[in-house]
Amino acid sequence: MVAKLIGAGFLIILGVRGWITANQPVRAKEQPRGSLYWRAFMIATINPKSVAGYLAAFSQFVQPDVPIGAQMWVILPTALTITALSYVTYTALGAGLGRAALGAVFNVWLRRVMAVLFIVYGVLLGASTPIGEN
Repeated sequence: MVAKLIGAGFLIILGVRGWITANQPVRAKEQPRGSLYWRAFMIATINPKSVAGYLAAFSQFVQPDVPIGAQMWVILPTALTITALSYVTYTALGAGLGRAALGAVFNVWLRRVMAVLFIVYGVLLGASTPIGEN
């Protein structure tokens, strides 16, 4: 119950702050070139969904009667190649859509709508009752 109220309060605070700062220009922080890459790499590497996806994929192709080392020589490069191609595709798509996305980020009305949605989600979360509790 306490965690729910803290989360609801946090959403409301984010919404109010978003509404207040909607007119202000977005400021980009100056960062070293490599830091963004390494941060994204670490997020992708320790993402529980990514790890679960790899484990699910590996378990589908691992044969119990064949030594694991021999299988990993095939599975690991294949998985890494598919992952690299996926990331390159998403990066190219992101670069192509970057200007449109930045235009949306700088749109004051879109930022205000998002702020109101955060406030509404926070209020609804705070007012909700857990399933089975009456």
